[in-house]
Amino acid sequence: MILSCNHISKAYGTEVILNDCSFHLEDNEKAAIIGVNGAGKSTLLKIIVGELPADDGTVTTGKDKTIGYLAQHQNLSSEATIYEEILSVKKDLVDSEKRLRDMESLMNSLEGEELIELTEKYTRLTHDFDIKGGYTYRSEISGIIKGIGFDESVYDKPVNQLSGGQKTRVALGKLLLSKPDIIILDEPTNHLDLNSIKWLETYLSTYPGAVLIVAHDRYFLDKIVTKVIEIDAHKAHVYLGNYSDYSKKKQAMRESMINLYIKQQKEIKHQEEVIEKLRSFKQEKFYKRAQSREIALSKMELIENPDTVESTMSLTLEPNCISGNDVLFVDNLAKSFDNRQLFSDLSFSIKRGERVALIGDNGTGKTTILKILNEIIPADAGSFTLGTNVFIGYYDQEHHTLNDNNTLFEEVSDAYPDLTNTKIRNVLAAFMFTGDDVFKRVGDLSGGEKGRLSLAKLMLSNANFIILDEPTNHLDMVSKEILENALNKYTGTILYVSHDRFFINQTATRIIELTNHKLVNYLGNYDYYEEKRDELTKIYAPEIETAISVQQTSASSGKDDYLQQKEEQARIRKLENSIKKAESRIAELEAQLAAIEEKLSDPAIGTDLGQLSKLTAEQNAINEELETLFEQWEEWSSSL
Repeated sequence: MILSCNHISKAYGTEVILNDCSFHLEDNEKAAIIGVNGAGKSTLLKIIVGELPADDGTVTTGKDKTIGYLAQHQNLSSEATIYEEILSVKKDLVDSEKRLRDMESLMNSLEGEELIELTEKYTRLTHDFDIKGGYTYRSEISGIIKGIGFDESVYDKPVNQLSGGQKTRVALGKLLLSKPDIIILDEPTNHLDLNSIKWLETYLSTYPGAVLIVAHDRYFLDKIVTKVIEIDAHKAHVYLGNYSDYSKKKQAMRESMINLYIKQQKEIKHQEEVIEKLRSFKQEKFYKRAQSREIALSKMELIENPDTVESTMSLTLEPNCISGNDVLFVDNLAKSFDNRQLFSDLSFSIKRGERVALIGDNGTGKTTILKILNEIIPADAGSFTLGTNVFIGYYDQEHHTLNDNNTLFEEVSDAYPDLTNTKIRNVLAAFMFTGDDVFKRVGDLSGGEKGRLSLAKLMLSNANFIILDEPTNHLDMVSKEILENALNKYTGTILYVSHDRFFINQTATRIIELTNHKLVNYLGNYDYYEEKRDELTKIYAPEIETAISVQQTSASSGKDDYLQQKEEQARIRKLENSIKKAESRIAELEAQLAAIEEKLSDPAIGTDLGQLSKLTAEQNAINEELETLFEQWEEWSSSL
């Protein structure tokens, strides 16, 4: 056992955060801590690493074991470059390397005993340098920097000029490079793009030490962890398996608790009826029996109603009018910042009812596209057109549409002045803002709370084309599931940017990836994207070097590429459907043939010429149809 938390409790005044929480972590084990926002996950991590004291309980680590901790927010203010800051983790090897070079230079000027003595020191230092990874640490640093999403072009950028998210990635790189015995990460995927998240998954899955993660990325947790620690109602509950295993077990436990609750409520009602009946007899012996039952009832440990244990969002989205079939058409869009081309000649269209996810690496221009569509910033070239009766509702991940000086109540009433006070309170309550919460200043809200407020305003907009920028950031898992259900039931059209793969897989009907300055279209969810990514990227968005030669031999525009992608994928989908139908029909006909052959083997049929003739005719017809189907199947399969 490398880490043990025993009976941890923590409260702030009268507000209990953690109560008697216990769990342990084995060597090399990968575990997740999950729970709704405010459950105490980050508090627990801070207690484990010693940043906060526990009110009760103890944290024990294995002897001489090291802990590496990544908090959600970093405040690095170093004047060093990105490369220098991460290289500082290997200062001992850098110093050793310098000493070796100095020794090598000095050897040329020495002889005799001095040279022998220096050579011996050089040999010992070289051996130590080799054992500690001295000959590989620079390539390891480059691998980690690229893995966390930094291109070589920004290696020399000073850390104090980075955004908050970039500083967090630098801190993550330093932590991974230090290779502690226990890695503790608080929301490590918040500032990573999809490729970096997948790289981190592989890194942590194969990491030789223990890993403890707080994260809301369900796809990420499924790939890594083998234990889930849920903080629920201030208690820690341990489940073996990944997130999907936890989810199934949790649902089964919830159903069991509901049954126990219903059973107990029936028993309570029965006892109350018996007590009332006994009291009605007006005799001493019956009164005492009633009193005895009342005492037993008062000592009963009540089971809470699982349906009301926690308050969660109640989200309903519905457009106020139906748009035309063509919702959006984007034609040859281009945008640059500071002489850096984000994208050019981007063309795509969206039809009514589609749920389209726009994905790509950080810095490729996904949010920029959404801002252009909402006319927050202009495009350098190209245009976009909205269809008939299309009304946009925009969810901005930076929440620029919110006024920090307003209270929550004012924020909604200013946007929708016709709403009654009761309606405003009901809407805010649906997003977990109750009581005096509605009088909080918007500027005092957390990122997650601002996200819920923005969603509340979006719900009221009755838009029929919703554009969302990272809608699941800062939402807990329960809230994500509620949002997923709402979007899947929504009868309007949706375009969103997200790096939450589980969310994309649950909601998207189409994925557009922005890669190598091009758009690649995928007619399916995230699983389909993963299956087809390498194949379609190679065709429609090759690396820049390849793209140059392609442009020299082809005059096709971005719009032509997009239309070709749609036509090709529609062709593939049609073929795949035809193949499935043919295979299903073949199996059905082969079953019929087997049945006929069984009948023909019956001696009684052999003497019944009428029946024999009928069965033979059916057999011939089936064989002819099978031959045709096999020819079609072979032709369709070879066309894929």
